[in-house]
Order: sequence, then structure tokens, then C-alpha cells
Amino acid sequence: MDLVDKAKNYVSEKVAEKVTNMEKPEATIMDVDVKKISFDSISYHAKVSVTNPYKVPIPIMEIAYVVKSSGRIIATGTIPDPGSLKAKSTTLVDVPAKVPHSAIMSLVMDIAADWDIDYTLELGLIIDLPVIGNFTIPLSYSGEYKLPTLSDLWRGDDEEEKDEKDEKEKKVKKLEEKEMK
Repeated sequence: MDLVDKAKNYVSEKVAEKVTNMEKPEATIMDVDVKKISFDSISYHAKVSVTNPYKVPIPIMEIAYVVKSSGRIIATGTIPDPGSLKAKSTTLVDVPAKVPHSAIMSLVMDIAADWDIDYTLELGLIIDLPVIGNFTIPLSYSGEYKLPTLSDLWRGDDEEEKDEKDEKEKKVKKLEEKEMK
């Protein structure tokens, strides 16, 4: 092996070592909420917190998602070009996932057992890192959605609005008490 080959090997080893030990963005699924129930689907929204350790913004190329229930895939999709991660900061990314009712109806056994839908949301945030290229941050979140009972349906929106109003008033009172102290 001549001197040029030794130099190439040394440089490639050092670059590989630096890339391996380099800080990478990290992400966490903070919460998954049901945002909308319509006649044809249920819309879930995941709140994802992504930390960018670099001094430059990083573009998110795509977000891929899979929603599973009872071990079955009930929805998949991608969100192209959802924005970018702020430099040296944490960015909250909202990831909507739409699950058609036809897929949920196939889960009757799970629903009948405990009147809820157990789900797992798997996300892949694909970001474009300088030098490295596309890098996927895999995430997973499991939860359950309690279905409304007949008594919930009879109560209607008026009760829900009243409950929400009461909660807001309690929060305002707590804030006022803290400010008084």
C-alpha cells in the first residue's frame, strides 16, 4: 500500500468516526389526540417535539406514519415537506393522521371487549442533515381512544361546552390566586 492509499484510509476512518459520534436531532411524541370524528373517518393529531442541536435550521423532508390497532395496519400515509427545524431549538411538529371508519369497523372484536380502540402510531421523521444526507428518526406511541357511550351521546354538546367552560374558569381562578400571592 502506498502513501496515498494510507492517507485516504486514514481520512475516511476519521470522517466516519466524526459522523458516528456527531450529535443528531432527537424527537419525542408528546401526545396524540383525536381532533375530529366525521362520517367517514377519525383524525388523530400527534404532537412531536424535535430538538435540533445545530446552529442552522434543518429541513424536514417528509413524515411517514403508520397507525396500527390489534396488530393490524389501519392507516398509512406521508406528509411531504412539513417545514423545518429551528436552529439550536426545539420545534413542535403537528402530525395529522386520518383513519377511515371502514378500517375501524374491522376492529369490532377489540371494541367489543372494552369499548375502546387501542392503537399504535409509528412515525418516521426524515430530515436532511448536512454531510450525512437523509436521516430518519423513528418514533412510536401507543394509546387508546375511549368510544362514547349512549349516555355520552344523550348528554350532547351542551354538557361538553359547560364542562369545558367550568375547567377554563377553574384555571383562571388558579392563575389569579397565584398572582395574588
